[in-house]
Amino acid sequence: MPLTLLCAPSCGMADFKKLRVWKKAHALAINAVRVVTDIRSPDHRPLRGQLNRAAMSIPTNIVEGRGKKTDRDFARYLGYALGSACELEYHITLARDIGAISEGDFNSLMRQVVDIKRMLHGLIDRLSEQ
Repeated sequence: MPLTLLCAPSCGMADFKKLRVWKKAHALAINAVRVVTDIRSPDHRPLRGQLNRAAMSIPTNIVEGRGKKTDRDFARYLGYALGSACELEYHITLARDIGAISEGDFNSLMRQVVDIKRMLHGLIDRLSEQ
């Protein structure tokens, strides 16, 4: 399906749920919340908050951008989502390095983040070509 048919604002607001990148970002946010819930140390409270905010910001920016009128505006919000994905990548790395999350949780979250970043780059590039 051509991107314009998938992303045209006339499709309606709910169509963000059809975007594979949103589905994957939503799954990442759910996984991140699960992992963060297991971080118990009060010393890691700021990190828990940052991990949650960054993870939730990715699908949120996709949804917000999808509601904009132009592909250019949508691409801008996808850029914000990409920035949040980069931020999350760092927080996940920090959490592993200080022992707040397991290597398994790190690997799971990192695979998701890398995949979403790749998809965001591709979608931004496709929108920029139009």
